[in-house]
Amino acid sequence: MKILGIGNAIVDVICKVEDKYLSDNELKKSTMKLVDENEFQKLLSTLKIENTVSGGSVANSIVGLSQLGNKVGFIGKVNDDDLGQKYENGLKKESVDYFYSKKKESMPTGTCLILITPDSERTMCTFLGTSGKINQNDMDINSIKNSELVFLEGYLWDEGGPKSAFDKAINNSKKVAMSLSDIFCVERHKTHFLNLVQNKLDITFANEQEIMSLIDAKDIGEVITFGKQIGKQIIITRGEKGSISIYKNEIIECEAQKSLKIIDLTGAGDLFAAGYLHGYINNLTINESLKKGTEMSSKIIQKIGARLD
Repeated sequence: MKILGIGNAIVDVICKVEDKYLSDNELKKSTMKLVDENEFQKLLSTLKIENTVSGGSVANSIVGLSQLGNKVGFIGKVNDDDLGQKYENGLKKESVDYFYSKKKESMPTGTCLILITPDSERTMCTFLGTSGKINQNDMDINSIKNSELVFLEGYLWDEGGPKSAFDKAINNSKKVAMSLSDIFCVERHKTHFLNLVQNKLDITFANEQEIMSLIDAKDIGEVITFGKQIGKQIIITRGEKGSISIYKNEIIECEAQKSLKIIDLTGAGDLFAAGYLHGYINNLTINESLKKGTEMSSKIIQKIGARLD
């Protein structure tokens, strides 16, 4: 297998809202907020659902990699309930091998309310459910060892069970990549994430805001200096400024595509990672891989949701 993703198994519930809905519910635009089941149901009760998808950040990337013709798999924890079955079916439909045997859990399958405002920004309210309870016993050791690369997400990291799952995956993988996921994740777990980036990961994906927060940088120049010092690859997405790879002393930049009809920014980073990792695992150059990431993210932001058809 080329790449195994390990992440939150979350059913995405996509809804369009006005800015007033965010302010009325005290939600900060373009961020991800963790909510409990009651708050999730309260938020959802007044909305019209546009679509539901087997989501989660790394799962989105893994589906993108499958659509590019790569043999891929995924580990993520769901409950043996209706949403859990839908989740598994959704991945299998995309030719993704699902290495998790679901069983009855005390909590339901995780769900994420994706609120899309008229400016195409997406604000997320996530009820992790059982997905956040993942632990080392949920790791399929053979699938980890048989993968050329394991791809993790910062959203999944937490003390206790998730940390034990991360450790087991990292210690048994040939190569490991991770997305920092969200600035709130970075700020909450800064010491742990910094240790991962410096000592455990072969490739780190981050946007400019996340990586600058991680190392308390004032500008991108400080990030480049940091990247050169650690000798690991850092891939940074910078919105309309494009993307940049820092690896040892080699800095490679890639321009963003222009004149796009942006509809929804959900999945932009996930699909960028898919494109980049497709290049990486198939021995393309860094420049070619950045271009593939840019191509994939440019396609996804011109449609609703985080799935290319």
